[in-house]
Amino acid sequence: MKKLSRHRDSQQGRHGRRQSRSPRELSILYEDDAIVALNKPPKLLAVPAENSGAPSALSLLSAELRTKRQRAFVVHRIDRYTSGILLFAKTWPDREALVRQFLEHTPVREYLAVVRGHLKAKNGTLIHHFRQQGMFQKLTRERDPKGARAELHYSVERLLRGASLVRVALVTGLQNQIRVQLSALGHPVIGDRKYHPAEAEERRITRVALHAAHLEFAHPRTGERVSLECDPPADFQSLLHALRLPSRSPR
Repeated sequence: MKKLSRHRDSQQGRHGRRQSRSPRELSILYEDDAIVALNKPPKLLAVPAENSGAPSALSLLSAELRTKRQRAFVVHRIDRYTSGILLFAKTWPDREALVRQFLEHTPVREYLAVVRGHLKAKNGTLIHHFRQQGMFQKLTRERDPKGARAELHYSVERLLRGASLVRVALVTGLQNQIRVQLSALGHPVIGDRKYHPAEAEERRITRVALHAAHLEFAHPRTGERVSLECDPPADFQSLLHALRLPSRSPR
């Protein structure tokens, strides 16, 4: 099993905690006695899949913390094909305190997404209702007793060639929420073959173009705000470069 490296690089979070980086798997964005925030690369599972021996962020982190007689507890999850910030607690009480925050929707959770087309409004709020059907989220009506409310805010950060870079702030946090809501708006996330099979033809990125870029929450012990930033990985940056608009020639 691959282990987290103890090599230190030169990058730092906002709170001055240096990152610990593994060349192939994970980098630690923030760590103290209560919590660990990881930069999960795309295509790595957040937690182990049933009946699978494939590595996950949880298994890799647990192997590292075991050497220090510490444990890792899942606080929230991001999809396998989504990259970016993933938060774990080191004790059960810390985990419970953090989970309460997520259930109350108090953490600030921002994602970057590359979507098809140009949105009519540069900023907006999307509200839909989902019903879980197997592995998929289906849109349903507000009065559906098995439905759940989904809300997010978005802003267009950059216009691209036939696409847009969008920053999304989650209000709720349902599975696949961003992908389903942006699709309902008519602007599916590039590479999202789960909800748009035609995206299997996309060759500039081999996964959904979604990245967990910012997370802000209250520390479970001190109550102080912890604010983390995480730049998109190389495949996301490469997609942006491929879709960049040509610069205008000066007159």
